[in-house]
Amino acid sequence: MFPADVLDDAKQLIDTLRQQHRMLTTAESCTGGLVAAAITAVAGSSDVFFGGFVTYADDAKAQMIGVDRELINHHGAVSAAVAHAMADGAVRTTGADLAVAITGIAGPGGGSPHKPIGLVYIAIASVFDAPRVERHMFGEAGRDEVRLASLRAALKMLQEAAK
Repeated sequence: MFPADVLDDAKQLIDTLRQQHRMLTTAESCTGGLVAAAITAVAGSSDVFFGGFVTYADDAKAQMIGVDRELINHHGAVSAAVAHAMADGAVRTTGADLAVAITGIAGPGGGSPHKPIGLVYIAIASVFDAPRVERHMFGEAGRDEVRLASLRAALKMLQEAAK
């Protein structure tokens, strides 16, 4: 189902987290659970994967992981501030050690001059380190390609955070 490099990255992440006795959670919007699916495609992932949230709607972000609605109204759902709040909310809600959050515009519609198609924010929250948010511009490569690129970037950020 997933490309070999994605499964390799997921397995490496799982092995690292297992050695550290750390638990991971996800909060995904534009990827719709792809990160969670890639991680759980690897046997033994239940040792380190608590579970995940697909918070596609703004109300889901607020109700499921406690993202402040005013933050969404002020910055927009696709923003560094909301990605950060999603990751923090996932850690708070689950008690996991590490979280990744993804919010973006995969297309083909929904973009604007200020927030174009292919804009994705990925955030990492950890009980051990300072939070981190990256802004990615994947361009109008197509919905599937933006989502896959987001998945790859999220796994790389998680690997870096787990080291």
